[in-house]
Amino acid sequence: MFILLRGEYKLAKVVVIGGGWAGCAAAISAKKAGADVVLLERTDLLLGLGNIGGIMRNNGRYTATEEAIVLGASELFELTDKYSTHKDMDFPGHKHSTIYNVTEIEKPVREKILNMGIDVRFFARVVDVKLNGKKIESVILEDGEIISGDSFVETTGSSGPMGNCTKYGNGCAMCVLRCPSFGGRVSITAKCGVEDMVGRRNTGELGAFSGSMKLLKESLGEDIQKDLNEKGCAVVPLPEELINTEKLDIKVCQQYSLPEFAKNLVLIDTGHAKLMAPFYPLEKLRKIPGFEGAIIVDPYSGGKGNSIRYLSVAPRDNYMRVTGVDNLFVGGEKSGFFVGHTEAICTGSLAGHNAARNSIGMYLLQLPTSIAIGDFIACANKELGKEGADRLKFTFAGSVYFNRMKELGFYTTDKKVIEDRVKKAGLEGIFNKKIIK
Repeated sequence: MFILLRGEYKLAKVVVIGGGWAGCAAAISAKKAGADVVLLERTDLLLGLGNIGGIMRNNGRYTATEEAIVLGASELFELTDKYSTHKDMDFPGHKHSTIYNVTEIEKPVREKILNMGIDVRFFARVVDVKLNGKKIESVILEDGEIISGDSFVETTGSSGPMGNCTKYGNGCAMCVLRCPSFGGRVSITAKCGVEDMVGRRNTGELGAFSGSMKLLKESLGEDIQKDLNEKGCAVVPLPEELINTEKLDIKVCQQYSLPEFAKNLVLIDTGHAKLMAPFYPLEKLRKIPGFEGAIIVDPYSGGKGNSIRYLSVAPRDNYMRVTGVDNLFVGGEKSGFFVGHTEAICTGSLAGHNAARNSIGMYLLQLPTSIAIGDFIACANKELGKEGADRLKFTFAGSVYFNRMKELGFYTTDKKVIEDRVKKAGLEGIFNKKIIK
């Protein structure tokens, strides 16, 4: 982790801001590259929205997952596979899904990261930066502590703070992000003078509601619980008077904007019952057979609203480096109008790896468009420059990019084909290579 620079030894340090899936992936890849890594998380838990997620390997995410594993970013995918409740599961519009248990996943991820020697700081809310020209010298925490570094990775997401949820949504829903308790998200790119991009719903309004909410599984009818426990999924037809197709337009997760999600309540077993709707009025929910005693777990005000996302996306290049800041990289939702944990892990892994390279003045890595992850990163970036791009959402699981995957022949569940594709690009195990000796 020490490098020789002009006759002196200098510690190559990468500071990761935000401990969601993207931040954890960035910290892991930077550490494996040989950097000294500090991970700053404003709350008391890692994974952020990952603690309400659960869905992996569905549709094109299977391909992206296996690509990432061959590239060397295997750790987090191994854990979501290990802590899965259901594997190879189909639900409306989605095939061969793996569902991890949101009630169990944080602890093993935390242990993995700590055992790697990554310095994890909880209750560490970054509120400002110190710049020297086009470089960040240090970040400033809410309590005044200053943390310096050679390269920085912002993975703070695009949700909140609660003022945004009030302004663009239906009010603060006290979601899993818990802004009222731990303070809201602060855009590091904005503190650097970079103008963030803002997404829109199909209706034209700014931001988008998170795509799901959690119900206490034990509060639902026995038949629904049985389907969830045995099949991993429950599809409950809605009475005609409760069908509202317009509600699909407000969701983040456009891969679920299918008629089946308007005509039915679709639930996934993630330990809790994950209801694939951004919110649902409790008085209406309890009129549906099997939901008479339903209890909303997260967001706690999920009968009224959910968190608002896509209000802080940074302009960046395909190295995941922020435009206008020489040593700041981004991953996850901060790096594009991306949907999903697979997408966060893939972009975060590249951001962390390049942050390590940047800290020693090494050339940066760009994943080629001959593999799905490289094409995904490049395609989303290119589309952002087009009119109407603020309404697009990019995911391996559906919508515009999954269609592109199929058109280009990227989508496959054949592990050998995926492995050969990465090997042909000369990138097998690239994220496992220690570049800082």
